[in-house]
Amino acid sequence: MFIRKIELLSGKPLLTVKCRPVYDYGALHPEVVFGSNHIAYSGFGTPVRLTSDIPLSYILDQTPFVLHENKYLVFTYGDPLEAPLVSTAEEFLAKTKHYWRLWVKNTYIPDFFQREIIRSALALKLHQYEDTGGIIAAGTTSLPEYDQSGRNWDYRYCWLRDIYYTLNAFNHVGHFEELEKYFQYIQNIILNEQGRLQPLYSITNEKTITERTIPLHGYLGNQPVRIGNDAYTHIQNDIYGQVLVTLLPLFTDARLKMDDAGRSINLMHSLLQNISDKMEEPDAGLWEFRNTKAFHCYTYLFHWAGSNAALKIGNQLHDEALKSMASRTIKLAAEKIEACYDPQKQAYTQSTTNRFLDASCLQLITMNYLNPNSERAHQHIIAMEKELQAGDGLFYRYRHPDDFGVPHSTFLVCAFWYVEALACVGRIDDAIRTFNNLLQYSNHLGLLSEDVGLDGSQWGNFPQTYSHVGLINAAFRIAKKIDAPLFL
Repeated sequence: MFIRKIELLSGKPLLTVKCRPVYDYGALHPEVVFGSNHIAYSGFGTPVRLTSDIPLSYILDQTPFVLHENKYLVFTYGDPLEAPLVSTAEEFLAKTKHYWRLWVKNTYIPDFFQREIIRSALALKLHQYEDTGGIIAAGTTSLPEYDQSGRNWDYRYCWLRDIYYTLNAFNHVGHFEELEKYFQYIQNIILNEQGRLQPLYSITNEKTITERTIPLHGYLGNQPVRIGNDAYTHIQNDIYGQVLVTLLPLFTDARLKMDDAGRSINLMHSLLQNISDKMEEPDAGLWEFRNTKAFHCYTYLFHWAGSNAALKIGNQLHDEALKSMASRTIKLAAEKIEACYDPQKQAYTQSTTNRFLDASCLQLITMNYLNPNSERAHQHIIAMEKELQAGDGLFYRYRHPDDFGVPHSTFLVCAFWYVEALACVGRIDDAIRTFNNLLQYSNHLGLLSEDVGLDGSQWGNFPQTYSHVGLINAAFRIAKKIDAPLFL
């Protein structure tokens, strides 16, 4: 239920209360029925009710009224509120404050950008479905990457690609309950999947996420408004390495070690075999190109990282077959990554078949494929800055035309990857300055969008967990480098 308290601070403000619930994305409007202290909205199949001590006629007619004292509203879906209105609302307010203050108190953070890390951790926590542990990318759909771009997607799903970054963030802030729930969500998907892993699933592990458009006006008239996401049908082969890297702590971290690690070895073999089998298969890449496939550097990076994780697991479990296959796939993946290197640009390009730069390749440094102290790592960042940086630390994903034309907005998580890479190579002052610059692109509540326009405007689905995960991981990368004191 939604509980709202309207608190009188001073004066005699004039208020209007509007409550207009609809169903099925606005296709179904309810019948409105008066109760004793509530308004019932029938026709939804489930009881929907607004209980309030505001005169109900004022709410129904949207009549302005003078606020003389505190007022309360409780909107319920399912079981209606039967308890006393005011005492129930105040009790929930007190419990809510206590819960979140205790949760923040037990958050592990550096003495560095604390407010921003706390806000991002809260955003991440609120996007986890408590029942299954799944974490959605955002709670919104069809907010465009920039005005009239046609790049309007439904982000209310769980991307396997996000696992590695998200679990890193949870691990950094020391919230292992959420981390373990997310592990369980991922394990349920993997163990129940008979065929190829999908790039994304629903919060309840649903596989079919059919994309369709619905007749709504859209944000600032941006259409189409989409429900579902066709990316679930895409071939995105980096996810196998992502999952292996994600599962590694279950075998190596005593805090997370599972009792049946030995019995999970077949799963490790299966994931590594998928990497081996797909080494010569082009894919849609992490940016989910809809009409093109290529041999993407980012995919091979996670083939390499996943194989290294499998090697460590093989060493832990003394599995010679897993170690042997992992050693072979590490070498093959590295050869493919090197095929993406452009000696003229002194940088690694998006794929083996084009010479476009891609911000995801910054993670060749943050994932330790490139030695951060090497000249190649430094030159790689410089090339990225020249081609993809948009000012104040903002970064484009890439600059070449894709299925929808040339991108106009920057991608916020790429900017945080850039901050991490700067910290890795020792450009700490640049990393801190860029991090500070990026904070200006949050809204007044400290929440971040997916994309940022060159004028500083927020675009894309909002708030975007990927952006907040990027902030947390970048902040901890800097803190580690400057050896900032950590405390509870």
